[in-house]
Order: sequence, then structure tokens, then C-alpha cells
Amino acid sequence: MGVRFSLDDLGTGYSSLSSLIQLPLEQLKIDQSFVTNMLSRPGDQIVVRTIIGMAHSLGLEVIAEGLETEAQKDFLRLHGCSLYQGYLFSPALPANEFLALVQTRSH
Repeated sequence: MGVRFSLDDLGTGYSSLSSLIQLPLEQLKIDQSFVTNMLSRPGDQIVVRTIIGMAHSLGLEVIAEGLETEAQKDFLRLHGCSLYQGYLFSPALPANEFLALVQTRSH
């Protein structure tokens, strides 16, 4: 069917580590609270690098949410995260505006 699962907000709320081995996951999503502060808080950097390393060890992709700057993107890329979402690329959009944005960027 082409459906893939991503565990959202890893490290916060109810996203339990046991979910990593119990669910048919394809991807882990790093919560924006860690991404937002990772360049200024060493503890957040450790959490981000740990999530990336753990995901790769489990054969999962990693996506970082809340990306706002090129510096954040560079840090994530350096540590093995290559999928991102956030205002660096675009604010949330209605479906028709999103399709128009994708069409203009693909040409």
C-alpha cells in the first residue's frame, strides 16, 4: 500500500523507546524542542546525536522537525540526518498552496 510509519516527537511525551522495536517503523522524527536549541545547548546536541545514532543502528531514517536555519541543517547533516521539515523551507500551507510550491520548485 505504500504506507510508512514515523515515530513523532521522539524523546518527549509518550513516545516510548519500546515503540522502536514493537512498531513497524521506517523513520524517527527528532522533536523540534531539541532541534531549536541544539546549537546553544550541549545537552540538546547530545540528544540529537544519540537519536540519529540509535536510528541508524536500527536501520531507520531520521527526520528533524522545526528546522529554521542553515546552521541547524549543517549540524544535522554533519551528524547523519538528511531529512528535515520546518520554516527554513516553508511554513505550513494548505494543500493547494503546497502543490503549487512543489511544482514551482521542481521546475
